[in-house]
Amino acid sequence: MANTNNVITVSRQYGSGGRLIGEKLAAALGIPYYDKELIVLAAEKSGYSKEVFEQIDERAGSSLLYSLSINAPLLSGVTGYTELPLNDKLFLIQTEVIRKIAASPCVIVGRCADYILEDQKNVIRFFIDAPFDARVKRAIEEYEVPADKVKDVVNKTDKQRSNYYNFYTGRRWGALGNYDLAVNSSLLGIDGTVEVLKRFVELAPAQSE
Repeated sequence: MANTNNVITVSRQYGSGGRLIGEKLAAALGIPYYDKELIVLAAEKSGYSKEVFEQIDERAGSSLLYSLSINAPLLSGVTGYTELPLNDKLFLIQTEVIRKIAASPCVIVGRCADYILEDQKNVIRFFIDAPFDARVKRAIEEYEVPADKVKDVVNKTDKQRSNYYNFYTGRRWGALGNYDLAVNSSLLGIDGTVEVLKRFVELAPAQSE
């Protein structure tokens, strides 16, 4: 089994297989994997039920938080946000959770983790994409999205993820400068993409704080 001292973030287009790639990469590297698990951890920290947070996961919140989020102090550990909308509470709570779990090697999927951990040196940032037709095919075959609705679902989900990322980071979702490596998962398939990412992690120079 491979080994790494890095935290790995995986951003992904809907239907690219990014979630599964992240999960398999974590298994191959022998490190923890976090995706929906972050919802559970955030719920435990906040006292809200995970069902409440699941409804607003990766959805943008208030314009007030955006005006604050471009300032470093907000993402430095603000805890007095009880009056904020739920979307914004979830983002801030997940920020704290992500920073805590990133103290040890792990794979984190989505939720602006690449941005939240931008000042942490031992982070490798991946973006997984694929052609639209390939993503539509996967959504039908793997996610069981109805064929008559699948194109709308793919577009809507990508837009939601883009809005969420752009809103909370002030950056553009999918812009290559935000990531260390972007991979078209349709070229090599899920397992081939995992192998490429694993090799990248193994070859990445050791980093220290």
